[in-house]
Amino acid sequence: MPMLFHESPKYLLTSESVTEGHPDKLCDQISDGVLDAVLRDDPMGRVACETAVTNGLVVVMGEITTSSYVDVPKIVRDTLTKAGYTNADYGIDAKSCGVIVSIQEQSGDISKGVTTALEQRGDAAEEAMLATGAGDQGMMVGFACNETPELMPLTVSLSQKLVEQLAAVRKNRTLDYLRPDGKSQVTVEYRNGVAARVDTVVISTQHAPEATNEQIEKDIIDHVIKAIVPEELLDENTKIYVNPSGRFVIGGPAGDSGLTGRKILVDTYGGIARHGGGAFSGKDPTKVDRSAAYAARYVAKNIVASGLADRCEILVSYAIGVATPISVAVETFDTNKVDSDTIHALVAKHFDLRPAAIIRDLDLRRPIYQATAAYGHFGRESLNLTWERTDKAEALRKDAGL
Repeated sequence: MPMLFHESPKYLLTSESVTEGHPDKLCDQISDGVLDAVLRDDPMGRVACETAVTNGLVVVMGEITTSSYVDVPKIVRDTLTKAGYTNADYGIDAKSCGVIVSIQEQSGDISKGVTTALEQRGDAAEEAMLATGAGDQGMMVGFACNETPELMPLTVSLSQKLVEQLAAVRKNRTLDYLRPDGKSQVTVEYRNGVAARVDTVVISTQHAPEATNEQIEKDIIDHVIKAIVPEELLDENTKIYVNPSGRFVIGGPAGDSGLTGRKILVDTYGGIARHGGGAFSGKDPTKVDRSAAYAARYVAKNIVASGLADRCEILVSYAIGVATPISVAVETFDTNKVDSDTIHALVAKHFDLRPAAIIRDLDLRRPIYQATAAYGHFGRESLNLTWERTDKAEALRKDAGL
């Protein structure tokens, strides 16, 4: 019988991430750029915006209902420019690429159910917080663990920071031959559930044609890997692969078409936790795919920060047009310090997981989303995101008697 994660003397886990110049991440940033533009002038706007990119072309489509004006082509070109696509040789050119926009209003059937929840239809006495029904059905997942200061899995934390550093040394011209597209992958060896060492690091980066493989490998190790991965986690047996396929000149949308929502494990927990519901980018907070996943992270992070458990996964499920969650499950992987019934009761007492309450408590009707569209939606302490707060930890600890 296979041993559990926390029982195994050696267990390898792997996560990956991609730069802001990866085609899928370009699409996420454009979709969230459109969302932010709507929310900036119309906080109650409804947005479901998808983007596709390919060589020389960006297509923005979806359903948007808003009183504001949004200059979609400008958002596209500004996003491409910020990501570094200012030359057609890089994969797409912000100035000359084609932009196609096909946007219509939100379906009246969906709008009716979201605007007035099932619980309130026909019963005007229900409290106002029941007025917003869930924008979709499905289950949403939140996760936290005590492996890093931001309470994220070490594998995805390192993967995100590596590609951020890769973009940083390109932008500040420390490595001026780098181009926008790139990926990272980190494998960590765990012993009895505790991160012991980094087993493997993989970095793939787009580059100018004149750069040699030897130069790229040395520079990436010196300026990216050693700058991010703690020295004590690297040893003589750590394997490092830089551009293992060899040449990576053709990249971006010229090498690989992109689509909103295709990097959902990069956006979340790197495959360490389960994932439910749908992707995030381009969706306003009435879509519980996004808002409830943020709320579930908020719950899980506060449980871990409070010391109630070392690892915690929250699963919340909804029916479209219904405000009250269908179910709320808490999994602590045998790391809980109090019994499971106590944790469930504390979650019910301290967290309101109805869509309108999530939007209110996490202040989600703001233009904050494009910044989350690359390098992860969780563990981003520099962005001061509301779902990353641990402001309920002390109350949870006190009520649990710890």
